[in-house]
Amino acid sequence: MQKPRWKTVGGTLLRVTAVWAVATLTMLALAGILPDFRLKSDGGDSATRIAITAAIGAGAFGVLSALVWPLLVRALLLMPALVLGLLVFVLNGSMLLIAISLIPDGRGAVEPETAVVVAAVMSAASSATSTFLAVRDDGAYRRRLARLAGRRRRRLGEDGGSEEPPGTVFLQLDGVGHAVLREALRERDNRPPVMPTVARLIRTTHKVTPWRTDWSSQTGASQLGILHGSNEDVPAFRWYEKKSGEVMVSNRPTSAAVLQRRAAARAGHDGLLTVDGASRGNLFTGGADQLALVLSVAARRGPHNRSRSGYFAYFADPANATRTAVSFLAEVVREICQSTRAKLRRETPRVKRGGLYPLIRAFATVVERDVVVTAVMGDILSGRTAIYADLVAYDEVAHHSGPRSRDARQVLARLDRSIALIAKVADRAPRDYRIVLLSDHGQSPGETFAGAYGLTLEDLVRVGCGLPVSRRAGRTPSGAEAREAGRAALHRPEKPEVDGDGRCAGVGGVGGVGVVGGVGDTAAPAGVAGGGTAASDPIVLASGNLGLVSFPDVPGRMSREQIDARHPALLRTLADHPGVGFLLVRSEAHGAVVLGAEGAEHRLDTGEVFGSSPLTVFGPGAEAAVRRTAHFRNTPDIMVNSAYDPARGTVHAFEEQIGSHGGLGGEQGHPFLLWPAELTPPVAAGEELVGAERVHRVLRRWLGEADGPQVPEEETAATGETYVPAAEALTGAGAGPAAEVPAAQGPTEVEVPADTGLPRASGTACTVQDPRWDGAPAAPFTVVSPGLPNKIR
Repeated sequence: MQKPRWKTVGGTLLRVTAVWAVATLTMLALAGILPDFRLKSDGGDSATRIAITAAIGAGAFGVLSALVWPLLVRALLLMPALVLGLLVFVLNGSMLLIAISLIPDGRGAVEPETAVVVAAVMSAASSATSTFLAVRDDGAYRRRLARLAGRRRRRLGEDGGSEEPPGTVFLQLDGVGHAVLREALRERDNRPPVMPTVARLIRTTHKVTPWRTDWSSQTGASQLGILHGSNEDVPAFRWYEKKSGEVMVSNRPTSAAVLQRRAAARAGHDGLLTVDGASRGNLFTGGADQLALVLSVAARRGPHNRSRSGYFAYFADPANATRTAVSFLAEVVREICQSTRAKLRRETPRVKRGGLYPLIRAFATVVERDVVVTAVMGDILSGRTAIYADLVAYDEVAHHSGPRSRDARQVLARLDRSIALIAKVADRAPRDYRIVLLSDHGQSPGETFAGAYGLTLEDLVRVGCGLPVSRRAGRTPSGAEAREAGRAALHRPEKPEVDGDGRCAGVGGVGGVGVVGGVGDTAAPAGVAGGGTAASDPIVLASGNLGLVSFPDVPGRMSREQIDARHPALLRTLADHPGVGFLLVRSEAHGAVVLGAEGAEHRLDTGEVFGSSPLTVFGPGAEAAVRRTAHFRNTPDIMVNSAYDPARGTVHAFEEQIGSHGGLGGEQGHPFLLWPAELTPPVAAGEELVGAERVHRVLRRWLGEADGPQVPEEETAATGETYVPAAEALTGAGAGPAAEVPAAQGPTEVEVPADTGLPRASGTACTVQDPRWDGAPAAPFTVVSPGLPNKIR
């Protein structure tokens, strides 16, 4: 039986009064403790008068918090999130100063720095009281759920006559590998597991299995495949596209928007969350219309998807803002203490953790977590059907502290508490919910390439090309070995000169390599009568332990034969280095070829192997993963995978990371999938779940089993062809054995409406007119980005 309206209003007034009373008592207590905060006149007042003064101040502060604070947050949405977080205390303290100034007869006074403390404590106390009363009042909670469910039914045009099918919450624990998860679920030395909530799920209602990523084991490729059903032509986290002359970076908003449009065009649908979905904290929308902290729409400016609009719902409550700001500062201090402890203990491997990193870590582990978890709980309470959220905290910490470090375990424990909170809300939601946990990749430990060998991948590439390298690389044994390998390949036994700046003069006069007479002084290429134009420097990029080398002045993808003619020492210098596992190049005669040390060669398209295959050590599935990437249009001229030690499970990141992912080798390629037992298994018994695109199909099937939203089937799935926008046309012969289009010619372009789903003929591109994303044709896909980086970042 529904309560009369007067009882509902009476309950609300009672809760408001209780919160006001707690705020008043808190203000009285702080006035007695803090010397720079008073609530009485200079001549003194009675206890009653002081209490009335505190009540007036608390009431004024509460009204300002309810009316003014949301307006301030909305006005500051365009500021960087880190700056907004740091301004929380200032804004809250300013409102308290205003509230104190409204007390009659000037009885209240507080110093500005003290006002920040008083406002923070009062906000926290008021929030705790309000939450406690709401939880205790089951009737109010049920009425709130009923209102939210009623709004949802009206939004969808439902009559509410039948019970809704279960909804599904997909929680992505970014970077948590299957092996790390299993360790976090075990009890050790009579201590509870690191993640007790997840351990309880597996004991009672859920099952877990590992799955294997593509060669590019990173969030951009995995999440694009999971949410949109296609991660084709995503060779790494960042890569150089010769056609546009731009570097694509998966976590750059403009690049993420382009990747999302491309994937939607290929898959033939907008994504996993197209119908009644919500996307929270992800790189891509998944087709959802409810978005918060989604990178692919962060560059847009609109009423519903402004770059930081996802923060407003959370920070509109000053108590939330204060609590998160306090936790943010605590996390910064925690990181400084942990990094200092690692230095004092001389832990190895270790990377630098100064600069802005403590702030970046605090944002990932506190601000983004709080905003995403709160948004997911709101989605559950409103009865949304499909929710996908990414919690990135572990991945960020593990990069710098190590996948199995104490720091990373602490983050896993906090993530487990977030999962527990979401599960509790789901138990009281207006519909049943199924919770699916998954990760997009794991992480492999190991010393960085530069730390292990004294030079970066860029240095090694430049040595192989006969170009100047940094002073540090010139002094290291590895740098000397690389130069010796380059001289041997060029049959140049003489020792190169070292100029006064400590930079090594390159080896010139062969195969078009520029003759370097000093630092940055490059003569005309040798080997060409009459000179010519000097070749540009190679572009070297990194994605964890995966390196990408491109020569921007050569149109299309360079072949092995072209590279050898231009830089005879390069491929052998790279392949024979002890920190390199293998290279991928394209041969004009043999197609995709993998090169290893001591002349080892594996021709992927013909199956021929000379010596021992460099891919054997990387385990089953490595050959198929590399072969698939070898025929992407965006595959660079040379792909470099670091060495892998199977005994220790270590790799060498080409970035400053001691926990890395992005290539092949170890646990980085083995994430997990945890699902309710009532759903069908992801794959048949004895099969392995391989690739993000297949995970997408599994999640779609589970939505269907719950009578949830039905994502349209791919129009081109039956033909095996790919539906491709025109601007992504082939720029060389690297699209596979069947591609016979010369590099300079490119494919022909054919206008095809986006909604036809017509397959294209091999080697033919389609110009897609797709108004679903931004009202403009989906092609050409151009990216506006900063200056081109020519070094590893």
